[in-house]
Amino acid sequence: MKTAPKQLSILLLAGTMMTWPAAPVMAQTAAPTASRPASPPSVAVVPPAAASTIQSITVTGNQRLEAQTILSYLRLRVGQPYDRSMLDQALKDLAATELFKDYQITDNAGALVIEVAENPVVNRIILEGNKRLKEDKLRPEIKLAPRQIYTRSKVRADVARIIELYKRQGRFAATVEPKMVQLDQNRVDVVFEITEGPKSKVRQINIVGNEKFKDGQLKGEMATKQTGLMTMLSSNTSYDPDRLAYDQQKLRLFYLQNGYADFRVISAVAELTSNNQDFIITYVVEEGERYKFGDINVESELRDFQPETLKAMLPMKKDDWYDAKLVEDTVESLSETAGLFGYAFANINPEFTRNAETRTMGITFNVSESPRTYVERIDVNGNTLTHDKVVRREFRLNEGDAFNSFGVKRTENRLNSLGYFQENMTIDRKEGSTPDRIILETNVQEKPTGELSLSAGFSSIENFLVQGSIRQRNFRGLGQQLSASVNYSSYSKSIELGFTEPYLFDRNISVGGSVYRRDLNSFQFGLNNERRTTFEQVTTGFQLNAGVPLTEFMQFFARYSLNFDDVSLDKGLYYFGDQCDPLVAGRYLCDAIGKRTTSLIGYTLAFDNRDNRMRPTRGQSASISQDFAGLGGNVRYVRTRLNASKHMRLTGQFILNLTAEGGYIHALGNNSNTGSDKVRLTDRFFLGEPQMRGFDIRGVGPRVIRYGLESYNADPALAKLNTDRNNSYDDALGGRAYYMARAEVDIPLGSGAKELGLRPSIFLDVGSVWGVKRPTLTKLNDFIDPSDGQLKFICRDAATSGRSFAEETEVGSGVYQKCTTGTAMAPFDEQYFGDTWKPRVAIGAGVNWNSPFGPFRIDFAYALRKEDGDDPKRFSFNVGTQF
Repeated sequence: MKTAPKQLSILLLAGTMMTWPAAPVMAQTAAPTASRPASPPSVAVVPPAAASTIQSITVTGNQRLEAQTILSYLRLRVGQPYDRSMLDQALKDLAATELFKDYQITDNAGALVIEVAENPVVNRIILEGNKRLKEDKLRPEIKLAPRQIYTRSKVRADVARIIELYKRQGRFAATVEPKMVQLDQNRVDVVFEITEGPKSKVRQINIVGNEKFKDGQLKGEMATKQTGLMTMLSSNTSYDPDRLAYDQQKLRLFYLQNGYADFRVISAVAELTSNNQDFIITYVVEEGERYKFGDINVESELRDFQPETLKAMLPMKKDDWYDAKLVEDTVESLSETAGLFGYAFANINPEFTRNAETRTMGITFNVSESPRTYVERIDVNGNTLTHDKVVRREFRLNEGDAFNSFGVKRTENRLNSLGYFQENMTIDRKEGSTPDRIILETNVQEKPTGELSLSAGFSSIENFLVQGSIRQRNFRGLGQQLSASVNYSSYSKSIELGFTEPYLFDRNISVGGSVYRRDLNSFQFGLNNERRTTFEQVTTGFQLNAGVPLTEFMQFFARYSLNFDDVSLDKGLYYFGDQCDPLVAGRYLCDAIGKRTTSLIGYTLAFDNRDNRMRPTRGQSASISQDFAGLGGNVRYVRTRLNASKHMRLTGQFILNLTAEGGYIHALGNNSNTGSDKVRLTDRFFLGEPQMRGFDIRGVGPRVIRYGLESYNADPALAKLNTDRNNSYDDALGGRAYYMARAEVDIPLGSGAKELGLRPSIFLDVGSVWGVKRPTLTKLNDFIDPSDGQLKFICRDAATSGRSFAEETEVGSGVYQKCTTGTAMAPFDEQYFGDTWKPRVAIGAGVNWNSPFGPFRIDFAYALRKEDGDDPKRFSFNVGTQF
């Protein structure tokens, strides 16, 4: 039987009205369980009723909140007429407070009973499962805090923030499950159970629509990289939506640089795989036609800018392939040129004329008229430790000066070279109070300038070493340098204290000084490549220095130092009686021993316009230094050094560094205890590792090698030398003159390798050291007994300070040497090598690594060209010390 819709509606309405007075107006579901947050309360349907008057209002179930406080959230008042809509609104008002987990209103003929169950108070927040992101990263994102009222909306917001933080780290599979642990007194512990999941990688990059360039070439332009063996160290294999947008710009720029002016990316879609672990990125591109440059013109409204002169200087020419990056660089170059004439806000507007038929792009660079600009004010912000004057004294412009873009750029370079602030800091230009005024604003971000280093390591040069140093490059925020260092290794020990004031009495005059003690144990390579200490040099002294600028890029430095040297040999090993024995030590070592005082005055004239002295990418430097020893003391010489370097950026981020240096030392008068060569051994130049890679320490230049006999035979004609370098003694003598040149290319790596502090390079080293007087050598003939012409051992008797040839004694069919007194010395032959200016050449590759153990440098080098006697070395490394 069918009932009319209208009749059915009347019956249903009448039924609900009959039951309404005894039912609650609206009710929520039961309280949440103890394991997870409650779901939102359900709403009971309340039938409409005629307006009545509120007789009373009673609040029940409240624990922390006063009844009047709860009533203040509602619009219900005793004696006020009410209907169903007002009760519905009261329930909505209770829900809006987020103070209650359950609430309902019961109407008993105008006597309203408001029953509530308060939300619990948060006792503590607990994070579980987070390993990749530590609590100090997650806690700031959680807004819910202890002693706050627990609400579902706050928990949902915190979950969303945590997941978003993981997404920024590339973990799109991360999930967060919030749970509650019920405690007494209506308190809860909120537990966020985190499942971090793996880092979402870019599994594949697809490019659709490219015909002119291969996929691999386009992928190489992108910052995002596919996961693979070659990109395992890169952090760019993780998905990043910001990087996706950046890659679209990179693609567009690449095509625009190659003449495709109509190129566009139609779509870029990143699809998450079903397991939420990897992304597949697909680019759909439209290349368009390739254009060439058309007519190139310059129109200028500035009287200092002559269009024809500027046009001749433009880098692009008609019929060259169109390059949008070249146009952008030209606009920047013209702006910088305008800045040199004082036009800080010169408007350079390139106007394009596209011809689709001839596929040419004509450009007119319009230089609009603008007033000359003057510096109204210089603002320095962000320096909390560094005094304001330390920053301002580096400015090449003063308030009131005419604006000059060169001065601004030079100021940026000088501030970056200080090393006090964040890298690549720039100076912002802002409009002043009038159109011809400009405000230069410098926002610096200070970084730590104090360095405390305690390290131990192993070096291929010095074996085990320990280093401790403390240095403050911005002492008291005044730019002063204070340093102290202690070094200890198997072959050297030193302690040094130093101080430098870069601006004496706030004038551009630097003064400084240092006191030091250095103990150096020189060594030679002996049998089986074993190092044997030869002489020990102990130097105690101090140095004072001062410097003044001559021009913007040129400075003059003067210095004075006083050194007390004591050079000694092991008496038990090298002495015969009370004298150094040339037969054992070699005459060149015997000549080096003794105490000397060196009083030295010198100067340096330096030119330097590099963009950054710590890690230059462009610019050059050159210097000449001379030291005169002889202002007192007993050592006299003139030593001259020349240094030069040039740095330039190649394609991409490749940096080419060219360096060259050379020096010569000339003895003056008669130096004490210098022997046959007036320049003593400890004052000469030496070359090898680490200055010139591919050769061992002091492995290049003049040297004496002592060869023993392969097997003894009394007949000199049958004596054969053992020329194995591992079974001979090798003494480097240094030289009076040297030169060295290096070409090195820094190779850029991905951001992952940069984060690890890796900086690889390839290099070519060239150099030589030469120019000492040929020493007196001990030859094999010195061991021939003139009485019988036989090759014999020499007996050394320390008691009588005498020498004699050993006696031969026959035992069976053999003959052996016998010394009745003293000790026997086997025959040997000294040979002199390497005293030539001819270049030694080495090529190789190396990498710097700022490891957790300190700076690390490893080099692989191969000597392409060497001379007889040189000591090549293919592998070298240093850990825990500067290089």
